Amino acid sequence: MAPERTAPAAREHAAAWPGRVRALLSARESPVVAALLVSLVFASLFLDMFATGRNMGFLLLSVAAIALMALPMTLIVITGEIDLSVASTLALSSATLGALWEAGVPIETALLICLLLGAALGALNGLFVTVLGLPSLAVTIGTMALYRGLAYVLLGDRAVASYPQDWVSGARAPFLGIEGLPWIAVAILAMAALFAVLLHATGIGRSLYDIGNNTEAARFTGVAVKRTKFWLFTLSGTVASGAGVFWTLQYGTSRADTAFGLELQVVAAVLLGGVSIFGGVGTVLGVMSGVLLLGTVRNALQLLGVSGDVLQIVTGLILIASVVGPNLVASLRRRRRTPAPTRVPTVPRPPTHDGETP
Repeated sequence: MAPERTAPAAREHAAAWPGRVRALLSARESPVVAALLVSLVFASLFLDMFATGRNMGFLLLSVAAIALMALPMTLIVITGEIDLSVASTLALSSATLGALWEAGVPIETALLICLLLGAALGALNGLFVTVLGLPSLAVTIGTMALYRGLAYVLLGDRAVASYPQDWVSGARAPFLGIEGLPWIAVAILAMAALFAVLLHATGIGRSLYDIGNNTEAARFTGVAVKRTKFWLFTLSGTVASGAGVFWTLQYGTSRADTAFGLELQVVAAVLLGGVSIFGGVGTVLGVMSGVLLLGTVRNALQLLGVSGDVLQIVTGLILIASVVGPNLVASLRRRRRTPAPTRVPTVPRPPTHDGETP
């Protein structure tokens, strides 16, 4: 009797699979996940040094700061805003760490001060956007220049490179001694899982999508739009500052020009991962896949001896494609769904009294 009772449920489960497969393939992050897998396979097959443990460790370390800053950036862009000051916040945090260390401040205290500074810088962005009602694009372009300028005020053209060796080597240390798997990659994976739960399985995450889709409707349903955006910018500044601390210890040096232009790669990874620049759409899985895809492409080109200028051009082209591609696909889908207008046959009108048709 048991098989007879479960047979209809089994048939319904099997019938649902085609729909699930179509939904998976039509997801915005599916192309970037597929591109990442194809890139990894091709690079492993045609580049001798790519699949080595040492190179994998280098690849993951090279995208660590980008991945860290891309997580809060995902939440911000989903709400329809953007933060272009993240790389300058990273640089100012690095310069502050260098200045404090030169002044004899203990490294632990200096790290805490840097994180608090990052929170304050992010909160300043949030105040401009939420209290003054200024567009985040204009605000963060301004603070991008401001924070970078403050980094030059602190260090000028100098570099601080006298950090404790155990801290410097610890930043690049492998996880449990596994070659090719730095501990920071495991930490980022844990953070990504936390952000994914927050975004996709909580009321807070649903409110972020609501804000991005329709701010006024979200406000009428009880979402604290301004407060939410303020804390998102504060979170972005804090994480960017933490990325600056890691960047400094990873390379063992602080400079004011650290991570110059890195915000381009962060935004490119977020948009490439399927997050709509207009807000309301995006997943953490897609963004992390975009980060790894960018890192894989750049790493493969570096192994081929491609210059840094070409790498910047490739990043720019990928950013343009990540914005144009989804909108082009959406436009084609709308055209397919829109039925063609039916043509009404014309009926000849009877002639008038003088024998001519009107």
